Amino acid sequence: MATRVNLPSPSNLNLSFTAAVGFVVFLFLLGMAGCMTSVIDSGQRGVKYSTVSGTNMETVYGEGLQVVWPWERIIEYEVRIQNQDEQISVLSSNGATIGMEVSVRYSPNPGELPVLHTTYGPTYYERLVQPVVRSVAREVVGQFEPEELYSTRREQLQTQIEGRVRQAIGNESITLQDILIRDVELPAQVREAIEMKLQEEQRAQQVSFSIDRERREAERKQIEAEGQATYQRLITESLSTQYLQYEGIQATRALAESDNAKVVVIGGDGGLPLILGNQ
Repeated sequence: MATRVNLPSPSNLNLSFTAAVGFVVFLFLLGMAGCMTSVIDSGQRGVKYSTVSGTNMETVYGEGLQVVWPWERIIEYEVRIQNQDEQISVLSSNGATIGMEVSVRYSPNPGELPVLHTTYGPTYYERLVQPVVRSVAREVVGQFEPEELYSTRREQLQTQIEGRVRQAIGNESITLQDILIRDVELPAQVREAIEMKLQEEQRAQQVSFSIDRERREAERKQIEAEGQATYQRLITESLSTQYLQYEGIQATRALAESDNAKVVVIGGDGGLPLILGNQ
């Protein structure tokens, strides 16, 4: 007995083929959708690069979702203020090796990102800022003595380095916020010599202060003694016999008018009264 085989109808074959093609197209479109979007994070800006036309020099792309073609991509740049610490070894004017820790605060200019991208790229700090900072630091520090860097002229050193770095990168699509010298490390022998010198200067100042204080005290005592001598001389010259008699009379009158019982004898030494109390 022959077996009967049921073949699918032409309409069913067309329907299956259409479904398969539709599924493939859906997957293709889904993949295309993923390739045609790019998200720029907060605090960043984007530069568009195309394998066909190169970098878009006209537009800087802001935060959020951006649509791109599959042959394009967005390169993101941090536009907030950034901080980079540098450890630099330099030589002072007398050849001593100085270690410096420097903090560089900077940011790219958002409107000039396409120029910055085509000139230096995302590693613009390592290619531009870092070499300038290191070179300027070596040149400026070479003008100072170690003890000046250790104590009195560190602020001047920082100001000179910042000014020269700012001038060097002023036209390179970057804003230099500031440069801070966080630490200056001197060789142990140099540091000990400077500390000993500072201690000697402090002791010398203390001795000088003590000498000045003793000198001022001696002058004060001399002036006081001269004043007392002058006062006694003036009093002695003013105490004449007539004046003493006058004062004695005034005192006798006051005693006579008081209620206290006492004996007053006139005719004492120099004519002054002698006062005898109740006892």
